[in-house]
Amino acid sequence: MFFKKGSKLYSIINFKCPQCQEGDFYIKKGNFQFKNITKIHENCPQCSLKYMKEPSFFFGAMYIAYAISVGFSLLTYLITNFILKFELLETFSAIVILLILTSTYNLRLARIIWINIFVSYRKK
Repeated sequence: MFFKKGSKLYSIINFKCPQCQEGDFYIKKGNFQFKNITKIHENCPQCSLKYMKEPSFFFGAMYIAYAISVGFSLLTYLITNFILKFELLETFSAIVILLILTSTYNLRLARIIWINIFVSYRKK
């Protein structure tokens, strides 16, 4: 229902072009190839949508990345503090470790969400 082709969530979860939802958004798959974390195709391999709408287009994605980080931090705080009953330093350590481990995924996710805000799906 939410993850069918044509929905924004399909494009975001699968890291696909927001317009055709067939072409890959990133050149390399995987979040731990540090040289290739932010490398995207110039145009969609399927529909030729230009991903970089203007110079520095993806700077706006840092606001999305910030919101994702806050969400991860809040969720980690609630779990470690109220369910696992960690002390304050342990909770803080868990948050820092989680943010370090998810930083590359967060960056890639923020960029695909950002472009999905501005580009809609089009059937062929």
